[in-house]
Amino acid sequence: MVEVECDASKSLPSLQIVGLGNKAIDEARERVRSAIVNSFLEFPKKKITINLAPAELPKDGAHYDLPIALAILCISGQLNQSELENAVFAGELALDGKVRPIKGVINITQKAKASGYKTIYLPLKNANQAGLVTDIDIIGIRTLKELFLHLKQEVAIKPYARLAKNKPINESTRNTITLDEIKGQEQAKRAMVIAAAGHHNILLSGPPGAGKSMLAKALASLLPELSEDEKISITKIHNLTGALDGEIITSRPFRSPHHTASIVSIIGGGNHSKPGEISLAHTGVLFLDELPEYPRSTLEALRQPMEDKKIDITRANSHATYPADFMLVATMNPCPCGYLGDNTKECTCTSTQILNYQKKLSGPLLDRIDIFVNVSKVPNISLLEDSSMTNKQQITSKNVIDSAKTIQNKRYNSSTIYNSSLSNYMVKKHARLTDDAKSLLLSASDKLKLSARGYFKIIKVARTIADLDNKSEILPEHISEALQYRS
Repeated sequence: MVEVECDASKSLPSLQIVGLGNKAIDEARERVRSAIVNSFLEFPKKKITINLAPAELPKDGAHYDLPIALAILCISGQLNQSELENAVFAGELALDGKVRPIKGVINITQKAKASGYKTIYLPLKNANQAGLVTDIDIIGIRTLKELFLHLKQEVAIKPYARLAKNKPINESTRNTITLDEIKGQEQAKRAMVIAAAGHHNILLSGPPGAGKSMLAKALASLLPELSEDEKISITKIHNLTGALDGEIITSRPFRSPHHTASIVSIIGGGNHSKPGEISLAHTGVLFLDELPEYPRSTLEALRQPMEDKKIDITRANSHATYPADFMLVATMNPCPCGYLGDNTKECTCTSTQILNYQKKLSGPLLDRIDIFVNVSKVPNISLLEDSSMTNKQQITSKNVIDSAKTIQNKRYNSSTIYNSSLSNYMVKKHARLTDDAKSLLLSASDKLKLSARGYFKIIKVARTIADLDNKSEILPEHISEALQYRS
């Protein structure tokens, strides 16, 4: 929390802001002065000093405009100190006194609540987002004059009503591909259901035109609904980029950056640190089409967040940590020409070209992927066949996924923990294997020479398959199916 202090003395009229503020805060002097005057309030003709405490903490953003203006009105006697107590104020001021929306409003509201405040005053356009945080009164304001009259009890502003319908993000841009639109590919569809239920990373490999990208995009329609905590988390992250205008994200993100995207745009950071694609895909899907085409440095940078579910960005003068609990869905061709192993077209690549192409993906990166699926071409004659099962496969799959998610919520007593994110300790505690299943896994791990990470990956996938079957223990058939999805 930042406290705005104000002092006035008899000297040449001036306004100085101290407290390690950046350029935006330094420019607040002119915005605040004009906003007060144009709101028909008095700007004192004194030497005014504003201090943003604690002084050693770097300050950034225009949301300090409103509390600075209120501090000046208080020091000039137009407001009483008691009228500002037990409340938090944040907002950017326009020159005419209007209060403009700000970034990071959910973070501010959560911190105000955690600090024991019962009321927070915010721009009206931000009230909808801030309303995701409960047990704190949110007052949405339009102008500085309106807030002044409210504090003087001459005009009453009603607190934001959380029962009002949230304004969702535009859903028209979301992909609507379903499993029923995809012909054939039954094993791949099954793998997508398992991945969606347990939040597992998945890699689809196959020739061009086999339907890899379509399968990946169909995953968006299978994902479980967001919990309230997840809505808050996602909206907070997207609001930091300035991409939202008072909206609340109510569906899981599906991010698909191009392979020419820079490492900073994917990981995050920059001169003014912002979340990257992996954080914007938090609780949702990060889709990387043609995985080997991405720069090696970018792919290797994914290893740490895939393991820790967060990304630490450290620079010379700043440090930021963003959540990155994304589900990686990637596609690739088996070779540069794409037709290695295809029954209809001969591969023209040399052994060296194939080996170099596959080496673009390192072993440690592949070891962090839970499910591998080879996708083959579907005969063209079957593509236009009419199906009497329209929407039935999609509906059935969605129901079993939601059921598996409910089982995980009860087991882990959390709506944000999935089978894929279990620690080794939690695997031993919650993923109980029968004796036959354990023997099968040990035998397979010796033959496949699995790493410790790969060994636990199989157990996690098997745990999800058991949840889809509504089984409390992991049976041999669950281990057997999980082994099919290893590289």
